[in-house]
Amino acid sequence: MVCLQILCGAASGNTMSKIVVENLSVIKKKKLAPGYFSIRMAPFSKVKSIRPGQFVHLQIPNSNIYFRRAFSIYSANIEEKSFEILFKVVGRGTSAMALIRKGDKLGVLGPLGTVFRKPKRNELIGLTAGGVGIPPIYYFARYLIEKGHNPEKLFFFYGGRERTDLVELTRLKKLKLNLILTTEDGSLGIKGLVTSALEDWICRNDSKKVIYACGPEGMLKAVDRLALKYNIPGQLSLEAPMPCGIGVCLGCIRPLRTGGYTRVCREGPVFDTGEIIL
Repeated sequence: MVCLQILCGAASGNTMSKIVVENLSVIKKKKLAPGYFSIRMAPFSKVKSIRPGQFVHLQIPNSNIYFRRAFSIYSANIEEKSFEILFKVVGRGTSAMALIRKGDKLGVLGPLGTVFRKPKRNELIGLTAGGVGIPPIYYFARYLIEKGHNPEKLFFFYGGRERTDLVELTRLKKLKLNLILTTEDGSLGIKGLVTSALEDWICRNDSKKVIYACGPEGMLKAVDRLALKYNIPGQLSLEAPMPCGIGVCLGCIRPLRTGGYTRVCREGPVFDTGEIIL
């Protein structure tokens, strides 16, 4: 195993953290649905430091793709020093990822990015995932439950265009949280947008709430508007092109509401609602 450590100053008030570059082996690959895959890789020396919201930068093997690709961490297993990613085939990079086999080696840079802020015990927690935005939201839900949060206070809104976009439902149901499914075509769960179901929940509950979301930018814009409209705190996990992953190339900058710009890969990918102009 090749390992290189990079000392980086983490953003958002976090302490200095070490990022490593390692060559890991694919120990498991699974096809979840047409076009959807999960890959687990090991051994990763920094698995104990991984937290929900963070991502890794992967060098795709057996391809002519030069730049690494960013993937949110879906789960981590300390005992086997592994972590898992989930992705949908949408372009050249993910098409190459779909061809990866068990035993292949991947160059990994990470863990990268900021993490979700833990909610208060008395808050209802609205978790919203759109399509392939499920990895950090699922990981956060599982993390909260493992840390003692009552799953009855977790409401997981999971939406897609059709039923094949809603993957890993058995795994989600094992968390025993409140699972609300939506599809735009009505093929599974509530017909309509996942943000409509989220707003209904917001309006029906007078209890103190906090919301978290990851998914397509249109969905994140809608969640951001809801948070501001109903004065609910929350955080969004953003996606952006990240050629370098460490804040050097400025390929992932986004405008701030207070003026200026921020880097999704360094100051994010997790931002407070109302912080970024979407």
